[in-house]
Amino acid sequence: MSITTIAPEQVNSIVWNQHNDPFEILGSHPIEQDGKTVWAVRAYLPNASAAWVVLPEQRKEYPMQTVHHPHFFECTIETAELANYQLRIKEGEHERVIYDPYAFRSPHLTDFDLHLFSEGNHHRIYEKLGAHPTERDGVKGVYFAVWAPNARNVSLLGDFNLWDGRKNQMRKGPTGVWELFIPEIGVGEHYKYEIKNFEGHIYEKSDPYGFQQEPRPKTASIVTDLDNYSWSDEDWMAKRRRTDPLTQPVSVYEVHLGSWLHASSAQPAQLPNGETEPVVTVSELKPGARFLTYRELADRLIPYVKELGYTHLELLPIAEHPFDGSWGYQVTGYYAPTSRFGSPEDFMYFVDKCHENDLGVIVDWVPGHFPKDGHGLAFFDGSHLYEHSDPRKGEHKGWGTLVFNYGRHEVSNFLAANALFWFDKYHIDGIRVDAVASMLYNDYCREPGEWLPNKYGGRENLEAADFLRQVNHIIFSYFPGILSIAEESTSWPMVSWPTYTGGLGFNLKWDMGWMHDMLDYFSMDPWFRQFHQNNITFSMWYNHSENFMLALSHDEVVHGKSNIIGKMPGDTWQKLANVRCLFSYMFAHPGKKTMFMSMEFGQWSEWNAWADLEWHLLQHEAHQRLKTFFHDLNHLYRSEPVLYTQDFAQPGFEWIDCSDNRHSVVSFIRRDRDSDDFAIVVCNFTPQPHSHYRIGVPQKGFYTELFNSDARQYGGSNMGNLGGKWTDDWSLHSHPYSLDLCLPPLGVLILKLDKKKTAEVIG
Repeated sequence: MSITTIAPEQVNSIVWNQHNDPFEILGSHPIEQDGKTVWAVRAYLPNASAAWVVLPEQRKEYPMQTVHHPHFFECTIETAELANYQLRIKEGEHERVIYDPYAFRSPHLTDFDLHLFSEGNHHRIYEKLGAHPTERDGVKGVYFAVWAPNARNVSLLGDFNLWDGRKNQMRKGPTGVWELFIPEIGVGEHYKYEIKNFEGHIYEKSDPYGFQQEPRPKTASIVTDLDNYSWSDEDWMAKRRRTDPLTQPVSVYEVHLGSWLHASSAQPAQLPNGETEPVVTVSELKPGARFLTYRELADRLIPYVKELGYTHLELLPIAEHPFDGSWGYQVTGYYAPTSRFGSPEDFMYFVDKCHENDLGVIVDWVPGHFPKDGHGLAFFDGSHLYEHSDPRKGEHKGWGTLVFNYGRHEVSNFLAANALFWFDKYHIDGIRVDAVASMLYNDYCREPGEWLPNKYGGRENLEAADFLRQVNHIIFSYFPGILSIAEESTSWPMVSWPTYTGGLGFNLKWDMGWMHDMLDYFSMDPWFRQFHQNNITFSMWYNHSENFMLALSHDEVVHGKSNIIGKMPGDTWQKLANVRCLFSYMFAHPGKKTMFMSMEFGQWSEWNAWADLEWHLLQHEAHQRLKTFFHDLNHLYRSEPVLYTQDFAQPGFEWIDCSDNRHSVVSFIRRDRDSDDFAIVVCNFTPQPHSHYRIGVPQKGFYTELFNSDARQYGGSNMGNLGGKWTDDWSLHSHPYSLDLCLPPLGVLILKLDKKKTAEVIG
């Protein structure tokens, strides 16, 4: 057979990895020769000394020749059709037989896929881009696709080609998506993309859409199939879909999985296949320790949080990140749960077990910035692809990170699809969006001259606002009943209003003002609190402008701020009483609740991300009793609809008296949405008890003392009202009846009308 004519420059473009469509040259090509159709087969095989085309069905082999380059092989074959041929390759003393990747010519992405992606509306683009085990023409393999429009060339690197970028050069589509099918590889393969810009500079990148990455410090992506796990949470998902979370109790336990608890590296991790091996060690700051796996956390963390009565777990970011000290807030693998704690299926198991135990899962999501690590998104294809090119828009200098270009459709699509991805593939129940204010304002943490105004001359980042609306519109359209929570610290209007009203579309917003007011108030000596009554009452002036979540988070117990108990004045007894008083007021106040791990048992030291929580404190009675307090507070909150059904409705809250600053006492009513039930809350924010403190109430009868933060079982002085009080026919505070109460020191009382007992006595 004669060899087909091919120009030397075409061969060189392959040899030097400079062709953006190697399918034009490599693989099989029908040609007319002497009036007949024959097939020209070409392959570039670095390190090969000889090669043959193998037709398994015909049991024939055709030797290939090297005419233009010692590693550029070609031959012609006279046959009607040429499909599923193989290449037998000799490399030194070794031989191997492979399917030719360039024989599989049809693209995986349709024109419609590319159109949707280009306009930013391909909601499940993660099912197209990235690495996907699949089958082509009866041959199993993995399809790879990556968006790199400004690259000159893109190649695959992996175990399957000895990390040689010459061997598997990819094809560029019309929208800048490069793709290639590699036959006979599958789940577990490690890979990266080798990207060259037009100056010939090489960048080795992890897959932006990769579903799994190697444990740090390694950075390769791993081929993964996310559709093999058998979920058992159908009832949970169905119930969530028809439930409005804003009318339900939401008490969130915020946790950093890497520091809640560690295991000794001498204790092997239990793997699902029955094998054992050490997983990832923590740090030199805690020698000999390793992280618990997702499955071990499911066995230890979930029962602990369930027993305490919380409704949700909130996980500090679990997307892949290279640096432990970032706590997960500098993400490189947006589609990969961190391998520190196990595999994607292990994380699915963790979420599944949470649902089995009636716990929702909220994940911290970080679309506001990303790090500059060389294997990540920064300067991805040799250009500022994901970030702005102008550092006045594209860089957070204070954080050492880059800012996403939300105005670029493919970038906003990457992020919006990522939010959907965690709900879709991992069944999470909510996202808490980090640092929303940094996204919304162009001048965030920037001095004059370091930022650019928007097209109207303002400081608002209009593209970021539109992006957030897009994200929330998408996730609520697919998954009603979920939570989308904004950590937003400014006065940007309508953050938690629906997108159709012009809002950003979140359904909850952290009340940062309430947090600052409370910590300022409770950190001062109680005598001075009489002059700062406004700290306690101000939140209700703006409460109905947003759907607020009251949060005392990890940010309040780091960087020299002390833990919650350390912020409190007085001796140890008063510090613990202040903690109980603060959280009792928090749980009685309108709004959903979030608190950080360690607060529930009164850890003294601030949070250390490399160490365990101070679990040894629970050997002391005072800390055991504080933990009991949180158990009872959570269970009371969940059992009393008056405390949660009307958090965001005007009838749900009514002041009885908020003006008694002389005693630093406030009292108010919480009302249920679906009944005429109500609760009376009275808070004494000083160590001075009051034996005859009278408040007005709307109905006559016996008021049971449901909760007393000063109870003996919580470590208090046990002052109270002997189980409850009858009303007096003495009008007060615009109500026809009143209660004569004993207010405990630094205590909160919650009382409720006992309708049955009242009816038995007074009819």
